[in-house]
Amino acid sequence: MIEVGLNAKIEIVVEEKDTAAFYGSGLVNVLSTPRVVSLMEGAAVEAIKNELTGDETSVGTRICIEHIAPTPVGMKVLASAKLVKVDGRKLTFEVLAQDEKEIIARGTHERFIVNFNRFMEKAVSKKK
Repeated sequence: MIEVGLNAKIEIVVEEKDTAAFYGSGLVNVLSTPRVVSLMEGAAVEAIKNELTGDETSVGTRICIEHIAPTPVGMKVLASAKLVKVDGRKLTFEVLAQDEKEIIARGTHERFIVNFNRFMEKAVSKKK
């Protein structure tokens, strides 16, 4: 059973491939917002992965963050997620990212627990 309080952290060193200029989400060589979102989602996935059964997975359905400070290439970033609410299959996380100097992003993230096979069948059926 998935319970409030589960948490995880992911750390990276910012590379060129993580920048806004690389992602196309801006023209600057600093950590991109899409990459921050990816790190936060990854931390949430990591927090609950050992609690899911063999036929379950989770999918992101909402993320609301403030990206409040830039991080240059070469600096470490730590993203964390803490499960703060469980409502049936809906999971709500508080997410945070910080570099070596300061908090760079914060917000909330929602995920839903789904049956992996049914989810993929639904996705693949769109191609028919």
